[in-house]
Amino acid sequence: MKPPKKDGHPTIVSYHVTVMGLDSINEESMTYAADIFFAQSWKDHRLRLPENMTSDYRLLEVTWLKDIWRPDSFFKNAKAVTFQTMTIPNHYVWLYKDKTILYMVKLTLILSCAMNFATYPHDTQHCSLEMESLSHTTDDLIFDWHEDVPLEVNKDIELPQLDLIKTDRRDCTQVYSTGNFTCLKVTFTLKRRLGYYMFHTYIPTCLIVIMSWVSFWIRPEAVPARVTLGVTSLLTLSTQHAKSLSSLPPVSYIKAIDIFMASCTIFVFLSLMEYAIVNVLLEECAAIQLKQKISQHMFQENLNDFEIQKETHIVRVELRSSEVMSEVQRKQIWAARIDKGSRVLFPFSFGVLTAAYWIYYAVWI
Repeated sequence: MKPPKKDGHPTIVSYHVTVMGLDSINEESMTYAADIFFAQSWKDHRLRLPENMTSDYRLLEVTWLKDIWRPDSFFKNAKAVTFQTMTIPNHYVWLYKDKTILYMVKLTLILSCAMNFATYPHDTQHCSLEMESLSHTTDDLIFDWHEDVPLEVNKDIELPQLDLIKTDRRDCTQVYSTGNFTCLKVTFTLKRRLGYYMFHTYIPTCLIVIMSWVSFWIRPEAVPARVTLGVTSLLTLSTQHAKSLSSLPPVSYIKAIDIFMASCTIFVFLSLMEYAIVNVLLEECAAIQLKQKISQHMFQENLNDFEIQKETHIVRVELRSSEVMSEVQRKQIWAARIDKGSRVLFPFSFGVLTAAYWIYYAVWI
């Protein structure tokens, strides 16, 4: 059946959408659910009204929809549409005196939403609801928003991790090879809350990094303690990072949470490398001291056979011993300085990096 084009003009269908609820937002499948009341109204001059119609409108049987023309609208980005039937089918048809038809239906929609996680979990997502004509071009059919109340959104909508901060509506008429097809679009702007991520990701991760700095106050000789602390912190961070991404699809670009977790991992790794450097210096000291003791022992045995040159050899051994002790002390001082410097450098650098991260993502973005 063709649209009721009066005087050759395209039929105008007015839309009203009441959004009662948004839920089941799934980042992994990039979908969300919406409960809506969906109203369409249009005039059909071809209808013949009963002469005894005295009221402004009449409630018609829904079966009349099979005998009259109605818009061929569909939800463009819907993956599933559920028609509500409890306790009765949730739709009705009104016929007004001026031959205007109002069709109202309650639906539950599963809609796709192209999400971008580059700033996750500081992200703002824009999810849409699109209504388009299936077979009629704009020459025959035009969708428009209702003049009085085009869109209503339940103010009590509450989402676990997101805030609905804005709702927009606009025309989204599409141009295809077969012509221009009328389209209307509702866009929901959703801002992610940070409370969950603060207590389950950011604060625990920062504490793990701080815990790795305890090794700077542990004696360098306590090798098992310092190595175990660094390796444990590194493995815990890896587990924490994997957990923070468990609900997201495997995207190929870098996310904000990746930058933060990678920075924390680098800090823990550097604290482990810091101890490696300190340990190398102390091992060199121990090796030099051992070598010096062996040399002194050999010189002592040789001097017993050469009484004449004994005085000269003693002087040489003492000079050499003094040089070795000086080198050992220098390496020990450097090892101690590295530990002391790390106690200041690591917290300061991590504080600057964390401040830069939060200023950029929480304030500027």
